[in-house]
Amino acid sequence: MQKVNGLRRGVYATPIFGRIAREVIEGDRDNKWYLAVALLALWIFAGMAWGLPALVVPFALAAPMCIVMLVALTRG
Repeated sequence: MQKVNGLRRGVYATPIFGRIAREVIEGDRDNKWYLAVALLALWIFAGMAWGLPALVVPFALAAPMCIVMLVALTRG
């Protein structure tokens, strides 16, 4: 339990992401939805600014994670 508190304290100490994490974890229930909408808007704006690469790169980065999840599921 002590490591979890230390990890949480370390994440909260990060200037921008710590504030967002604290609001999502400890704040109002709707903050999760606000974060999801903000990330979606950020992704759309990146697509408008940089085009197709900004839309494809997150999926290309998620592919190894999906493979690891499939291997973990099949191993039990």
